[in-house]
Amino acid sequence: MKFRVERDVLAEAVTWVARGLPARPPVPVLAGILLEAADDGTLTLSAFDYEVSARVTVAADVMESGTVLVLGRLLADISRNLPDRPIDVVTEGSKVQVTCGASRFSLLMMPSDDYPTLPSSPEPTGSVDGHLFTQAVAQVSVAADRGDTLPILTGVRVEVNGDTMTLLATDRYRLAMRELHWNPTVTDTNHVVLIPARTLSETARSLGASGSIDVALGATAGGDGLAGFEAGRRRTTTRLLDGEYPKVSSIFPTSSDTDAVVKTSELVEAVKRVALVAERNTPVRLRFSDGQVAIEAGTGDDAQASEAVECTLTGPEIEIAFNPTYLLDGLGQVGTDWSRISFTQASRPAVLSGQPEQDGEADTSYRYVLMPVRYAS
Repeated sequence: MKFRVERDVLAEAVTWVARGLPARPPVPVLAGILLEAADDGTLTLSAFDYEVSARVTVAADVMESGTVLVLGRLLADISRNLPDRPIDVVTEGSKVQVTCGASRFSLLMMPSDDYPTLPSSPEPTGSVDGHLFTQAVAQVSVAADRGDTLPILTGVRVEVNGDTMTLLATDRYRLAMRELHWNPTVTDTNHVVLIPARTLSETARSLGASGSIDVALGATAGGDGLAGFEAGRRRTTTRLLDGEYPKVSSIFPTSSDTDAVVKTSELVEAVKRVALVAERNTPVRLRFSDGQVAIEAGTGDDAQASEAVECTLTGPEIEIAFNPTYLLDGLGQVGTDWSRISFTQASRPAVLSGQPEQDGEADTSYRYVLMPVRYAS
């Protein structure tokens, strides 16, 4: 194999493919990146760990076609640090020679015959705006479980019904749901899949800048139990989580007794300051009254803090307590200047949603449900 490729092109492609390589691969070949140089002037880089596959195709000046497998992270480190000149790659015996200007590296060739076959390229079920999808995934995945006690809760439930895509995640203490419009290839498309939240977040971030992302679900995703994503010349598949996601839609309150509208940035800063005195797992208390919300933390002989922020209240006054980290997670994702928090009673879940203007309507396409915390009065 022999080819020449621009340094920035190779560095970007290798870095993207290598991002999912396992730190401790169960078999050595899974630490590799497969390089396939073709006579049509393309270079395809692939990585696969049986859970996630990544594949990108770039332009290269191919003198001799061929396939080699080399250590992925090492190639990524080398390509990022080479001078800004064309890179020549050629195989010599059991080595792969990488030359760029006066820099020369000799990499060991790994046994490509032992490398697993990647899932076939997915056929799109539909497409979604990249920026919108990246924002939606970030808004929802913040509520996914990060522990291992219930693996199913580490996923994001993705449901498509016609031209509506609904993302949902919960860790039992909060629940996030986002609805968005997408463009299915068939109008009566209907799928429900469970995608690992961490993988979905990384995929959305790495593909979102491309403008539009093709999404493949069901039989077209490249294999059973897979979901596929493609943008530009980048293609990735991920294995789905197995199991029945809990029916959590009933947690959303159907009505509210009290609604508070607060400037998002002001509430975020106040909660951050007050939470400085909150010991681990200690809640912050919020007392909503006409014209303001008082935020307090700490009791008795402990350090204490309090601050008040303006708010518009509709309905009876209410005092409620939340885990400050969970509250800040939700406020950080609403994406609007104003936030609306809706309550039924102090012991019931509250619903946070964005509101573009103080006197406007709430944007319920994103809803973040937060369980209150009991506290000593």
